[in-house]
Amino acid sequence: MDNYVPRLYDFLRRLDQNNNRPWFQAHKEEFDELRSLWCADLDRVISAMTQWEPGMASQSAKTAAYRIYRDTRFSADKSPYKAYFSAAFSPFGRKSEKAGFYLEMSPLATHEAGLYGGLWCIERPMLNKLRNAIVDNIEEWEEIVNSPQMLRDFPQWCSTSLKTIPKGWDRNHPQAFYLRMTNYGKFHPCSESFFSDPAWPERTAELFHTLKPLCDFLNYSMDEEI
Repeated sequence: MDNYVPRLYDFLRRLDQNNNRPWFQAHKEEFDELRSLWCADLDRVISAMTQWEPGMASQSAKTAAYRIYRDTRFSADKSPYKAYFSAAFSPFGRKSEKAGFYLEMSPLATHEAGLYGGLWCIERPMLNKLRNAIVDNIEEWEEIVNSPQMLRDFPQWCSTSLKTIPKGWDRNHPQAFYLRMTNYGKFHPCSESFFSDPAWPERTAELFHTLKPLCDFLNYSMDEEI
């Protein structure tokens, strides 16, 4: 089996140094080959995930992978390409607003490459609903986020937090840490060596499995009728 990952990382390093259309077009054949191999591995991730998330059977690398082309319309950075490969995994599709899983492969120190799971960019009404769900079900929530596997594989929260407790809550509330969060995500950093292991797709699915209870809690809390 072709271990293409070192070549992929080398390509991304060179792309970062030559982030322009003429260079990319001159190396388009190389990109197409690497992306095809990477997408085959994304399908392996999805296949392994279906063992514990049957809804993933409707998904594929085509529905999970993000394009390499940047949307520069509202950015001061007009670089046309992303110097990383990324994909989002969810039974509801990549563009769903539900909690799900995310993967990023990048050689750049400016990117936190690795595996993510949870919910980001939450609208305020839904964020308030989730805060109440956490407080009302705090024992279940803490059992999930403090499980031995979670603490071992995803010790870091990936979230911005308010400086003070949200309006309407006691400033000394025992769940103030969670109430101040504006996102509910976890992160597992992954270096090039992680993805250079030919078994990385199966290992990724195994790590994502640890995050399933977190995503399930967030999703059924979102769907719960008040």
